[in-house]
Amino acid sequence: MKLQSMALGAALSVAALAAPQMAEAKTRLLVNCFWPARHFACAEVLPAWIEEVERVTEGRVTGIIPPKSVAPPPEQLAAVEKGLADVAVQFNGLIQNRIQGPLVAMQPFIATHDAEAMSKALWATNRKFFADEFDTVHLLSQFVISPGELYSQSDTPINSVEDLASRKIWALPGPLAAVTKKLGAGVVSTPAVKSNEIISRGVVDGHLGLDPQAVKAFQLMPYTKSTTSFEKAVYSTSFSVFINPDKWAEISEADRAAIDSVSGEVLGAAFGARWNKAAAAAEAVYADEGITVVAADPAFEAALVEASGFVTEGWLKKAGDAGIDAAAALDFYKSQLAD
Repeated sequence: MKLQSMALGAALSVAALAAPQMAEAKTRLLVNCFWPARHFACAEVLPAWIEEVERVTEGRVTGIIPPKSVAPPPEQLAAVEKGLADVAVQFNGLIQNRIQGPLVAMQPFIATHDAEAMSKALWATNRKFFADEFDTVHLLSQFVISPGELYSQSDTPINSVEDLASRKIWALPGPLAAVTKKLGAGVVSTPAVKSNEIISRGVVDGHLGLDPQAVKAFQLMPYTKSTTSFEKAVYSTSFSVFINPDKWAEISEADRAAIDSVSGEVLGAAFGARWNKAAAAAEAVYADEGITVVAADPAFEAALVEASGFVTEGWLKKAGDAGIDAAAALDFYKSQLAD
Protein backbone atom coordinates (compact mmCIF):
# COMPACT_ATOMS: atom_id res chain seq x y z
CA MET A 1 0.00 0.00 0.00
CA LYS A 2 2.83 2.32 0.86
CA LEU A 3 4.50 1.68 -2.48
CA GLN A 4 1.21 2.26 -4.30
CA SER A 5 0.70 5.54 -2.45
CA MET A 6 4.22 6.66 -3.33
CA ALA A 7 3.65 5.78 -7.00
CA LEU A 8 0.33 7.62 -7.06
CA GLY A 9 1.89 10.65 -5.43
CA ALA A 10 4.72 10.68 -7.98
CA ALA A 11 2.26 10.43 -10.87
CA LEU A 12 0.19 13.30 -9.53
CA SER A 13 3.31 15.39 -9.12
CA VAL A 14 4.36 14.77 -12.73
CA ALA A 15 0.84 15.60 -13.94
CA ALA A 16 0.83 18.82 -11.93
CA LEU A 17 4.16 19.87 -13.42
CA ALA A 18 3.03 19.02 -16.96
CA ALA A 19 -0.34 20.80 -16.72
CA PRO A 20 0.97 24.34 -17.33
CA GLN A 21 3.01 23.12 -20.28
CA MET A 22 -0.04 21.39 -21.77
CA ALA A 23 -2.11 24.53 -21.31
CA GLU A 24 0.51 26.49 -23.18
CA ALA A 25 0.76 24.02 -26.09
CA LYS A 26 0.81 25.85 -29.42
CA THR A 27 -0.04 25.03 -33.00
CA ARG A 28 2.41 26.56 -35.43
CA LEU A 29 1.30 27.08 -39.02
CA LEU A 30 3.74 26.95 -41.92
CA VAL A 31 2.23 29.65 -44.14
CA ASN A 32 3.63 29.37 -47.65
CA CYS A 33 3.93 32.32 -50.04
CA PHE A 34 4.93 31.70 -53.65
CA TRP A 35 5.56 35.35 -54.51
CA PRO A 36 9.10 36.72 -54.02
CA ALA A 37 9.93 37.24 -50.34
CA ARG A 38 9.84 41.04 -50.67
CA HIS A 39 6.44 41.07 -52.36
CA PHE A 40 3.83 42.67 -50.11
CA ALA A 41 1.79 39.47 -50.07
CA CYS A 42 4.68 37.72 -48.31
CA ALA A 43 6.11 40.72 -46.46
CA GLU A 44 2.94 42.51 -45.33
CA VAL A 45 -0.46 40.91 -45.86
CA LEU A 46 0.25 37.35 -44.72
CA PRO A 47 2.43 38.45 -41.75
CA ALA A 48 -0.35 40.80 -40.64
CA TRP A 49 -2.83 37.92 -40.87
CA ILE A 50 -0.53 35.70 -38.81
CA GLU A 51 -0.37 38.42 -36.16
CA GLU A 52 -4.16 38.57 -36.11
CA VAL A 53 -4.38 34.80 -35.79
CA GLU A 54 -1.99 34.90 -32.84
CA ARG A 55 -3.96 37.74 -31.27
CA VAL A 56 -7.41 36.19 -31.54
CA THR A 57 -6.18 32.80 -30.31
CA GLU A 58 -4.20 34.42 -27.48
CA GLY A 59 -1.00 32.91 -28.82
CA ARG A 60 -2.27 29.34 -29.04
CA VAL A 61 -1.90 29.40 -32.83
CA THR A 62 1.18 30.98 -34.35
CA GLY A 63 2.61 31.06 -37.84
CA ILE A 64 5.79 31.34 -39.83
CA ILE A 65 6.47 32.06 -43.52
CA PRO A 66 9.38 30.12 -45.03
CA PRO A 67 12.03 32.23 -46.82
CA LYS A 68 11.34 30.37 -50.06
CA SER A 69 8.20 28.75 -51.43
CA VAL A 70 7.99 25.04 -50.70
CA ALA A 71 6.44 24.43 -54.14
CA PRO A 72 6.04 26.17 -57.52
CA PRO A 73 2.92 28.34 -58.07
CA PRO A 74 0.80 25.62 -59.73
CA GLU A 75 1.42 23.22 -56.83
CA GLN A 76 0.21 25.27 -53.86
CA LEU A 77 -2.97 23.26 -53.32
CA ALA A 78 -1.10 20.00 -53.71
CA ALA A 79 1.54 21.19 -51.23
CA VAL A 80 -1.11 21.77 -48.57
CA GLU A 81 -2.89 18.52 -49.32
CA LYS A 82 0.42 16.66 -48.90
CA GLY A 83 1.30 18.53 -45.71
CA LEU A 84 4.36 20.27 -47.17
CA ALA A 85 2.76 23.51 -46.00
CA ASP A 86 -0.11 24.15 -43.62
CA VAL A 87 -1.50 27.25 -45.32
CA ALA A 88 -1.02 28.48 -48.89
CA VAL A 89 -2.43 30.80 -51.55
CA GLN A 90 -3.40 29.38 -54.94
CA PHE A 91 -4.17 31.18 -58.21
CA ASN A 92 -7.54 29.72 -59.10
CA GLY A 93 -6.79 29.69 -62.81
CA LEU A 94 -4.28 26.91 -62.23
CA ILE A 95 -6.75 24.58 -60.50
CA GLN A 96 -9.83 24.99 -62.67
CA ASN A 97 -9.84 21.24 -63.22
CA ARG A 98 -10.68 21.05 -59.50
CA ILE A 99 -12.87 24.07 -58.76
CA GLN A 100 -15.06 26.47 -60.75
CA GLY A 101 -16.76 28.87 -58.32
CA PRO A 102 -14.11 31.58 -57.83
CA LEU A 103 -13.64 31.80 -61.59
CA VAL A 104 -16.81 33.90 -61.52
CA ALA A 105 -14.51 36.85 -60.80
CA MET A 106 -12.26 35.93 -63.73
CA GLN A 107 -14.76 36.41 -66.51
CA PRO A 108 -13.69 38.96 -69.14
CA PHE A 109 -14.92 42.53 -68.90
CA ILE A 110 -16.73 42.27 -65.57
CA ALA A 111 -13.84 43.43 -63.37
CA THR A 112 -13.57 46.87 -61.82
CA HIS A 113 -10.46 48.81 -60.83
CA ASP A 114 -11.18 48.27 -57.12
CA ALA A 115 -9.60 45.00 -55.96
CA GLU A 116 -10.88 45.43 -52.41
CA ALA A 117 -14.48 45.70 -53.61
CA MET A 118 -14.03 42.72 -55.93
CA SER A 119 -12.57 40.65 -53.10
CA LYS A 120 -15.53 41.40 -50.84
CA ALA A 121 -17.91 40.61 -53.68
CA LEU A 122 -16.21 37.29 -54.36
CA TRP A 123 -16.34 36.18 -50.73
CA ALA A 124 -20.03 37.08 -50.51
CA THR A 125 -20.63 35.09 -53.70
CA ASN A 126 -18.64 32.18 -52.33
CA ARG A 127 -20.66 32.04 -49.12
CA LYS A 128 -23.93 32.05 -51.07
CA PHE A 129 -23.14 29.78 -54.02
CA PHE A 130 -20.03 27.60 -53.59
CA ALA A 131 -18.92 27.66 -49.95
CA ASP A 132 -18.20 23.90 -49.86
CA GLU A 133 -16.43 23.54 -53.20
CA PHE A 134 -13.01 22.76 -51.70
CA ASP A 135 -13.32 19.27 -50.26
CA THR A 136 -9.68 18.40 -49.46
CA VAL A 137 -8.73 21.53 -47.52
CA HIS A 138 -10.45 24.09 -45.32
CA LEU A 139 -11.02 27.32 -47.25
CA LEU A 140 -9.95 30.40 -45.31
CA SER A 141 -10.48 33.19 -47.83
CA GLN A 142 -10.68 34.19 -51.48
CA PHE A 143 -9.67 37.47 -53.06
CA VAL A 144 -9.33 39.31 -56.37
CA ILE A 145 -6.41 41.47 -57.46
CA SER A 146 -6.29 44.64 -59.55
CA PRO A 147 -7.14 43.95 -63.19
CA GLY A 148 -4.61 42.85 -65.78
CA GLU A 149 -3.95 45.04 -68.78
CA LEU A 150 -2.62 44.91 -72.32
CA TYR A 151 0.94 46.12 -72.96
CA SER A 152 3.13 46.59 -76.01
CA GLN A 153 6.87 46.00 -75.97
CA SER A 154 7.39 47.75 -79.29
CA ASP A 155 7.02 51.44 -80.16
CA THR A 156 3.62 50.70 -81.71
CA PRO A 157 0.72 50.39 -79.25
CA ILE A 158 -1.72 47.50 -79.57
CA ASN A 159 -5.05 49.10 -80.43
CA SER A 160 -6.83 46.87 -82.93
CA VAL A 161 -7.52 43.21 -83.53
CA GLU A 162 -5.06 43.40 -86.40
CA ASP A 163 -2.36 44.80 -84.12
CA LEU A 164 -2.98 42.01 -81.63
CA ALA A 165 -3.02 39.27 -84.26
CA SER A 166 0.33 40.43 -85.63
CA ARG A 167 2.05 39.98 -82.26
CA LYS A 168 3.45 37.20 -80.16
CA ILE A 169 1.92 37.76 -76.74
CA TRP A 170 2.71 36.52 -73.26
CA ALA A 171 -0.71 35.89 -71.71
CA LEU A 172 -1.81 34.77 -68.29
CA PRO A 173 -2.93 31.12 -68.36
CA GLY A 174 -6.64 30.52 -68.76
CA PRO A 175 -9.23 32.76 -70.42
CA LEU A 176 -6.81 35.46 -71.59
CA ALA A 177 -4.56 32.96 -73.33
CA ALA A 178 -7.63 31.40 -74.98
CA VAL A 179 -9.04 34.75 -76.17
CA THR A 180 -5.65 35.88 -77.50
CA LYS A 181 -5.23 32.64 -79.45
CA LYS A 182 -8.75 32.95 -80.86
CA LEU A 183 -7.91 36.40 -82.22
CA GLY A 184 -4.91 35.03 -84.08
CA ALA A 185 -1.94 36.06 -81.96
CA GLY A 186 0.89 33.74 -81.08
CA VAL A 187 0.72 33.00 -77.36
CA VAL A 188 3.24 32.07 -74.70
CA SER A 189 1.55 31.35 -71.39
CA THR A 190 3.21 30.85 -68.00
CA PRO A 191 2.37 31.68 -64.36
CA ALA A 192 2.82 35.39 -63.67
CA VAL A 193 5.93 34.84 -61.55
CA LYS A 194 7.63 33.34 -64.62
CA SER A 195 6.68 36.21 -66.95
CA ASN A 196 10.02 38.01 -66.66
CA GLU A 197 11.84 35.02 -68.12
CA ILE A 198 9.79 35.33 -71.32
CA ILE A 199 9.26 39.07 -71.62
CA SER A 200 12.77 40.27 -70.72
CA ARG A 201 14.36 37.96 -73.30
CA GLY A 202 12.27 39.38 -76.13
CA VAL A 203 10.52 36.09 -76.81
CA VAL A 204 7.27 38.07 -77.16
CA ASP A 205 6.49 41.64 -78.21
CA GLY A 206 3.47 42.23 -76.01
CA HIS A 207 1.89 40.94 -72.82
CA LEU A 208 -1.65 40.61 -71.49
CA GLY A 209 -2.94 39.90 -68.00
CA LEU A 210 -0.49 41.52 -65.60
CA ASP A 211 -1.76 44.35 -63.43
CA PRO A 212 0.41 47.49 -63.01
CA GLN A 213 1.97 46.37 -59.73
CA ALA A 214 3.03 43.07 -61.32
CA VAL A 215 4.68 44.90 -64.20
CA LYS A 216 6.68 46.82 -61.61
CA ALA A 217 7.26 43.93 -59.19
CA PHE A 218 8.45 41.57 -61.92
CA GLN A 219 10.77 44.29 -63.28
CA LEU A 220 9.05 44.50 -66.66
CA MET A 221 8.80 48.27 -67.02
CA PRO A 222 12.11 48.57 -68.93
CA TYR A 223 10.69 46.23 -71.59
CA THR A 224 7.25 47.86 -71.82
CA LYS A 225 6.53 50.82 -74.10
CA SER A 226 2.78 51.37 -73.80
CA THR A 227 -0.44 50.11 -72.27
CA THR A 228 -3.91 50.18 -73.81
CA SER A 229 -6.53 51.57 -71.43
CA PHE A 230 -10.00 50.07 -71.86
CA GLU A 231 -13.22 51.63 -70.61
CA LYS A 232 -14.05 48.35 -68.89
CA ALA A 233 -11.40 46.38 -67.05
CA VAL A 234 -10.38 43.52 -69.31
CA TYR A 235 -9.79 40.83 -66.74
CA SER A 236 -8.85 40.12 -63.17
CA THR A 237 -7.65 37.04 -61.34
CA SER A 238 -8.82 35.42 -58.15
CA PHE A 239 -6.96 33.44 -55.50
CA SER A 240 -7.89 31.07 -52.70
CA VAL A 241 -6.30 30.75 -49.25
CA PHE A 242 -6.66 27.41 -47.48
CA ILE A 243 -5.33 25.25 -44.64
CA ASN A 244 -4.52 21.56 -44.35
CA PRO A 245 -7.51 19.77 -42.76
CA ASP A 246 -5.38 17.73 -40.36
CA LYS A 247 -3.68 20.88 -39.09
CA TRP A 248 -7.07 22.58 -38.86
CA ALA A 249 -8.34 19.68 -36.75
CA GLU A 250 -5.51 20.20 -34.25
CA ILE A 251 -6.95 23.61 -33.39
CA SER A 252 -9.79 23.91 -30.90
CA GLU A 253 -13.26 24.74 -32.15
CA ALA A 254 -13.17 28.13 -30.42
CA ASP A 255 -9.83 29.02 -31.97
CA ARG A 256 -10.97 27.85 -35.42
CA ALA A 257 -13.93 30.21 -35.14
CA ALA A 258 -11.59 33.00 -34.09
CA ILE A 259 -9.31 32.35 -37.06
CA ASP A 260 -12.25 32.33 -39.45
CA SER A 261 -13.29 35.71 -38.04
CA VAL A 262 -10.03 37.32 -39.21
CA SER A 263 -9.96 35.42 -42.49
CA GLY A 264 -12.81 35.30 -45.02
CA GLU A 265 -13.84 38.78 -46.14
CA VAL A 266 -11.37 40.43 -43.75
CA LEU A 267 -8.30 38.76 -45.22
CA GLY A 268 -9.62 39.01 -48.77
CA ALA A 269 -10.26 42.73 -48.40
CA ALA A 270 -6.76 43.20 -46.96
CA PHE A 271 -5.22 41.56 -50.02
CA GLY A 272 -7.44 43.62 -52.33
CA ALA A 273 -6.72 46.94 -50.60
CA ARG A 274 -2.98 46.33 -50.75
CA TRP A 275 -3.23 45.50 -54.44
CA ASN A 276 -5.10 48.77 -55.02
CA LYS A 277 -2.31 50.68 -53.33
CA ALA A 278 0.40 48.90 -55.30
CA ALA A 279 -1.37 49.36 -58.64
CA ALA A 280 -1.78 53.09 -58.04
CA ALA A 281 1.90 53.44 -57.10
CA ALA A 282 2.97 51.61 -60.26
CA GLU A 283 0.74 53.66 -62.54
CA ALA A 284 2.15 56.83 -61.00
CA VAL A 285 5.61 56.11 -62.45
CA TYR A 286 4.52 55.07 -65.94
CA ALA A 287 5.57 58.39 -67.45
CA ASP A 288 8.97 58.31 -65.74
CA GLU A 289 9.50 54.78 -67.05
CA GLY A 290 8.61 55.77 -70.60
CA ILE A 291 5.30 53.88 -70.67
CA THR A 292 2.58 55.62 -72.65
CA VAL A 293 -1.10 55.13 -71.83
CA VAL A 294 -3.22 54.86 -74.98
CA ALA A 295 -7.02 55.01 -74.90
CA ALA A 296 -8.50 51.91 -76.51
CA ASP A 297 -10.30 52.32 -79.80
CA PRO A 298 -13.98 51.58 -79.03
CA ALA A 299 -14.11 49.19 -81.98
CA PHE A 300 -11.15 47.26 -80.56
CA GLU A 301 -12.78 47.03 -77.15
CA ALA A 302 -16.08 45.89 -78.67
CA ALA A 303 -14.26 43.23 -80.67
CA LEU A 304 -12.53 41.94 -77.55
CA VAL A 305 -15.80 41.82 -75.61
CA GLU A 306 -17.44 39.85 -78.42
CA ALA A 307 -14.46 37.53 -78.89
CA SER A 308 -14.33 36.70 -75.19
CA GLY A 309 -17.99 35.73 -74.91
CA PHE A 310 -17.17 32.05 -75.33
CA VAL A 311 -15.14 32.16 -72.12
CA THR A 312 -18.13 33.04 -69.97
CA GLU A 313 -20.38 30.64 -71.87
CA GLY A 314 -17.90 27.87 -71.20
CA TRP A 315 -17.61 28.76 -67.53
CA LEU A 316 -21.38 28.84 -67.09
CA LYS A 317 -21.60 25.29 -68.40
CA LYS A 318 -18.64 23.92 -66.40
CA ALA A 319 -19.76 25.58 -63.19
CA GLY A 320 -23.30 24.36 -63.77
CA ASP A 321 -22.03 20.83 -64.33
CA ALA A 322 -20.21 21.15 -61.00
CA GLY A 323 -23.51 21.84 -59.26
CA ILE A 324 -23.21 25.62 -59.01
CA ASP A 325 -26.07 27.93 -60.03
CA ALA A 326 -23.59 29.70 -62.26
CA ALA A 327 -25.87 32.27 -63.89
CA ALA A 328 -27.20 33.35 -60.50
CA ALA A 329 -23.68 33.47 -59.05
CA LEU A 330 -22.47 35.66 -61.91
CA ASP A 331 -25.44 38.02 -61.56
CA PHE A 332 -24.94 38.16 -57.79
CA TYR A 333 -21.21 38.95 -58.15
CA LYS A 334 -21.98 41.74 -60.63
CA SER A 335 -24.68 43.14 -58.33
CA GLN A 336 -22.23 43.19 -55.42
CA LEU A 337 -19.82 45.25 -57.52
CA ALA A 338 -22.59 47.58 -58.65
CA ASP A 339 -23.58 48.16 -55.03
